[in-house]
Amino acid sequence: MNKVLGIAALAVGLALGVSTPASANADGEKVYKKFCTSCHSVQKGKNQVGPSLSGIVGRKAGTVEGFKYSDVNAKSGVLWDEAQLDKYLTDPKAYMPGNKMVFNGVKKDEERKNLIAYLVAQK
Repeated sequence: MNKVLGIAALAVGLALGVSTPASANADGEKVYKKFCTSCHSVQKGKNQVGPSLSGIVGRKAGTVEGFKYSDVNAKSGVLWDEAQLDKYLTDPKAYMPGNKMVFNGVKKDEERKNLIAYLVAQK
């Protein structure tokens, strides 16, 4: 009976447009491609204009080996969790004045939420 209820709940959720973890991850990947791929990789150890975002959730800011961070980022002491990423991605310059990332932020709440869910999965 639980299996039937689970399938019914999933069908109702899909009909109402509620994101499932898989769809949120797909939506987050779209947001990542829209805003991040020109400067960042999610491949471990692959820095570009910006540092690799692989494993960012749970990592201390300014610590990706081989990437030259701004002093303010490297000395910030920020531990990237979902709440800190949400604040940062809303307005990077306001969150961390003096950082060298040239990006105005992800203004739409749903896009940020999906992007962060995608980044959580990039371990």
